[in-house]
Amino acid sequence: MLTLASKLKRDDGLKGSRTSATTSDSTRRVSVRDKLLVKEVAELEANLPCTFKVHFPDPNKLHCFQLTVIPDEGYYQGGKFQFETEVPDTYNMVPPKVKCLTRIRHPNITETGEICLSLLREHSIDGTGWAPTRTLKDVVWGLNSLFTDLLNFDDPLNIEAAEHHLRDKEDFRNKVDDYIKRYAR
Repeated sequence: MLTLASKLKRDDGLKGSRTSATTSDSTRRVSVRDKLLVKEVAELEANLPCTFKVHFPDPNKLHCFQLTVIPDEGYYQGGKFQFETEVPDTYNMVPPKVKCLTRIRHPNITETGEICLSLLREHSIDGTGWAPTRTLKDVVWGLNSLFTDLLNFDDPLNIEAAEHHLRDKEDFRNKVDDYIKRYAR
């Protein structure tokens, strides 16, 4: 799985013995992001919540992966929600970009997939935004919380969904169930 790790080891071995004067250092350099990702992906896979699955379409590109959330409690139980994650070159100074690919009726996720999660913001007023000390594991646990304890109806991104919940909780639940049946199976 972690083919980038073997690439890093191979590249480190090449540093000691220059095989060709024509090979430039830039072709052998591995970015800080990729070095961090090798460690963080291994940690993530070892500590993935049971409600999550991670998939790397290209094992050589650890910076692009998909997460699947299968909540086992709450409004979204029984659904299967896909998220696309892209880790920028400037990681860990900036957060990963995460988008929900599954249509969902959620106060913190728009129907087009934008996500309101403070740790995914570069700057946040409350001080809970991204920091270089955060990791992919924090992102996963943050997404997990959007389906349990961080479900926020008071400061929503999807105002219509939040207002619907405040007006009629039972009808909101029915609408969520309808979305799960139609889009999240």
